[in-house]
Amino acid sequence: MKGARKTAALAVTLFVAMVFAGCDVLQDHFLYFPDHVRPSAGSLAAKKLAFWMVSGDDYRGLVGEPETEAPAGTVIVFHGNAGKASDRGFYAKMLVAMNYRVILAEYPGYGGRPGSRGEEQFVKDARLTVEAVFAKYGGPIYLLGESLGCGVVAKVAGRSPVPVEGIVLFTPWDSLLSVAASHAPAFIARLVLKDRYDSVANLASFSGRTAIIGAERDDIIPVGHAEALYASIPGRKHMWTIKGAGHNDWPMFTSDAMFREIMDFVAG
Repeated sequence: MKGARKTAALAVTLFVAMVFAGCDVLQDHFLYFPDHVRPSAGSLAAKKLAFWMVSGDDYRGLVGEPETEAPAGTVIVFHGNAGKASDRGFYAKMLVAMNYRVILAEYPGYGGRPGSRGEEQFVKDARLTVEAVFAKYGGPIYLLGESLGCGVVAKVAGRSPVPVEGIVLFTPWDSLLSVAASHAPAFIARLVLKDRYDSVANLASFSGRTAIIGAERDDIIPVGHAEALYASIPGRKHMWTIKGAGHNDWPMFTSDAMFREIMDFVAG
């Protein structure tokens, strides 16, 4: 009997391990959609961007510089879960024209960078990027997140290694688990997700200005999640809702004037 119980216990242990290993694979399959191709220097130059913080074959992101000798600050952009940083040149175009230096941060496992995907890896790498920006340029520093990048920004800003003046969150969620539960039964969401990106908890102690921008017709992260995050934030905050916009097409519904209004708010 003892042998049978041990065999049964081992079988259960192996089954649980297989389930959770499978959950990791499922999560990465449904959450992360990287473009693994490293952009060329020529393609970046055409967008007035360049590799930033190159170390051997690795780099931390892309940089766009204003022509003035005294930028108004540095905006570090953390993009969404698909593609790569070089796809987000429109942020640099908008913000450089407003006299901000822009760093389009790249994640491990994206854009030809080494490393594995996941909340722990992304947040650790993002903190190193923010520290490197502050060491090189000083402040003020602003963080901008897009979709998944909002979750990264929230966790970095909540316990930032350097001063962060303000954050801008485009199509954010309150927590990834909350979003997943709106698309699937809650128990399945809890089982599959090991990365939680709980922005409500992570921003509970953030004292800088927070700009939240939701998309009215967002069917991936419904705007109610942005509204819930906004309601939870204790500090100075403002929310914009982009009328008629969805999760992926919202940039088509924005303007230079809107970006300026947002940055005027977070810059105080």
